[in-house]
Amino acid sequence: SNLNINDVLGNYSLTLIDALDTLAVMGNSSEFQKAVKLVIDTVSFDKDSTVQVFEATIRVLGSLLSAHIIITDTKQPFGDMTIKDYDNELLHLAHDLAVRLLPAFENTKTGIPYPRVNLKKGVPPDSHNETCTAGAGSLLVEFGILSRLLGDSTFEWVARRAVKALWSLRSNNTGLLGNVVNIQTGHWVGKQSGLGAGSDSFYEYLLKSYILFGEKEDLEMFNAAYRNIQNHLRRGREACNEGEGDPPLYVNVNMYTGQLMNTWIDSLQAFFPGLQVLIGDVEDAICLHAFYYAIWKRYGALPERYNWQLQAPDVPFYPLRPELVESTYLLYQATKNPFYLHVGMDILQSLEKYTKAKCGYATLHHVVEKTKEDRMESFFLSETCKYLYLLFDEENPVHKSGNKFMFTTEGHIVSVDERFRNSLWEDILPGEEDGAQRAKPTELKAANFSSNCNRVPDERRYLLPLKSNYMRQIDRMVGLI
Repeated sequence: SNLNINDVLGNYSLTLIDALDTLAVMGNSSEFQKAVKLVIDTVSFDKDSTVQVFEATIRVLGSLLSAHIIITDTKQPFGDMTIKDYDNELLHLAHDLAVRLLPAFENTKTGIPYPRVNLKKGVPPDSHNETCTAGAGSLLVEFGILSRLLGDSTFEWVARRAVKALWSLRSNNTGLLGNVVNIQTGHWVGKQSGLGAGSDSFYEYLLKSYILFGEKEDLEMFNAAYRNIQNHLRRGREACNEGEGDPPLYVNVNMYTGQLMNTWIDSLQAFFPGLQVLIGDVEDAICLHAFYYAIWKRYGALPERYNWQLQAPDVPFYPLRPELVESTYLLYQATKNPFYLHVGMDILQSLEKYTKAKCGYATLHHVVEKTKEDRMESFFLSETCKYLYLLFDEENPVHKSGNKFMFTTEGHIVSVDERFRNSLWEDILPGEEDGAQRAKPTELKAANFSSNCNRVPDERRYLLPLKSNYMRQIDRMVGLI
């Protein structure tokens, strides 16, 4: 229940594991090999630790799979990241962890998993029957990769069943989902529909599962969800870079009525412009990104919650989150506008100035007072640093190797590979009729957009991505001027 201190640590070398592929992306083969050997020699999941299923999946399982894929890649795009006498140990560790997480999916009437599990004993007897949409519905990428590497459909099956169960509970009226659900009754306990905490990665993984596995139904769910988000959550003028009215903003609404529920947004929502880049809705991404960047400029960090009506933080801490950097990186890749290099420089200088500590970088306890906490979340190394590094390293193999890569919601890199497109099993996945053919469409269609995957025109490359009068409007909106 404490927003700030959450049980993600697990007593299993979380930061070491979460940072593995960051070392590879940076081309540091000696440190990568050292870290992998350290994990193989010292990490065990046979522990009496209660962990969050979601955090263990995206931080630990995802990183183990990413590092395994890097080690076994015959092309070795990042330099020689092979490990002498490597015998799939990281894949075995990932398998062991996933098996320990499986009890979360048992004894639930809806198929939506319990939020926490003890790695030794299964679901704790005093477990809550409530979980958030993102936590339960963002396991498909990691579980799907594991299933396809092992040729065992179990993991993908349970993750996909959870996604479909959540999807089936959306409002008949708006098509929106809430943010907290009872896993036994399927009733929505939290009726807030938004893009931030509790919901964010659910939408991200509908699209990324499609990109990776090519399952048509994932894209269909994403397109429908995106349409409903545009219809009910988006406020402000229709076009980002022209017309009158307020800057576009995505708000928190009641899932059944679409009515505004509060006047805050949270820092996790800053991932959304990056997701919009992936579907080609670059113009809208430019606008939303500018809003978050204006908040960053004001505080030198993003408060966990920011009240846009009061122009002040509602929850003032900043745990070194990566979402704004991630969107900055993806917008730079899409537009090549140097503005985003300036944004990255700004973020980097703020981190150096306000968060650097003796042995790392610290969570800001209060973005106004700049007080620090003795804590550095593992995602700082797995995401924040990686996206900043890639933003400035234009010659990186991620950009130059000819390989297609995708980032998980924890920033772990996986190659978009034919082997993940082919199921090695004949099992019918939940909700499929016997023998149904799964069509694999070849193109992404962003719902209701004309600008699908059009790059920003060359003549705009060296102008501000957003016209200066709109930039000033956003600066006024967050109290910068």
